[in-house]
Amino acid sequence: PNRLCYAGTVLHAVGDPLEKSRSPMQIGAELYGHSGLESDYEAIQLMLEMLAISGIQNLHLDLGHVSIYRGLVELAGLNVAQEAELFDVLQRKAGAELGELVERFPVGDGFKTIFNALPKLNGGQDVLDQAGKLLAGIDANGMLAAALADLRGIADRLRRDYPVLSLSFDLAELRGYHYHTGIVFAAFVPSLGREIARGGRYDNVGQVFGRARAATGFSADLKVLATFYDVSADAPVRTVFAPYCEDADLRETVRDLRASGVQVIQQLPGQQGGAEDMGCNAILEKQAQCWVVKSLA
Repeated sequence: PNRLCYAGTVLHAVGDPLEKSRSPMQIGAELYGHSGLESDYEAIQLMLEMLAISGIQNLHLDLGHVSIYRGLVELAGLNVAQEAELFDVLQRKAGAELGELVERFPVGDGFKTIFNALPKLNGGQDVLDQAGKLLAGIDANGMLAAALADLRGIADRLRRDYPVLSLSFDLAELRGYHYHTGIVFAAFVPSLGREIARGGRYDNVGQVFGRARAATGFSADLKVLATFYDVSADAPVRTVFAPYCEDADLRETVRDLRASGVQVIQQLPGQQGGAEDMGCNAILEKQAQCWVVKSLA
């Protein structure tokens, strides 16, 4: 498997109505080459840890599985036009229209019942039990039962590792339906009217290039995450002031400090102002033939 991450500006022709910018700074992670539930869970875990580091609290995670809708459409034998109509109505959560549309479909009562029930199949663990009962009579190839088993498997892992995480299921969640192929997930916070991060499985992403490779991952907008980050919670950055001195040991010490991530400001000859004027909170001082960092606090 290959694990990748990325960050870059994305330009949208039409911006999200809940966002102020049409150019989010998109960040994300992807795991290629593994089709098992373990890689789906790894992506979800990484997303949750990223959000925790960003300082986000009261997080809610929503899980879905596009194979449930896709499998229903396939088993019902809907044509392209019928599927497009059904997809549109479900996306708009138009309950009255859904009932009228489904009634026109040339399908059995079992399919009509489950199509009408889809928008209501969202909530806690009991949603999976309800869906299992509704799907039992029409799941000829076991595809739907396998999708529900995947959701239960992820939920069990989440409850084990994140016992206080708020978790729900939405079996009619179809955003990214034409892109995703399996489990989908989205993270929400009460103060934001949309998901703060989302992801899922997309095994067919390379099909147009002749290689449909198993893949899962997630993405988020760094600009949005930054609004939740509390800079004051960070440990103070150590900035060290190094005196001007033609000393090989000093030069080596400065190089070592910088290599370890410490900020070092080197004094210049004739410079006015000392360490505090340069915003430093420590200095390099020679003690017993060695250069050591001494705090100014």
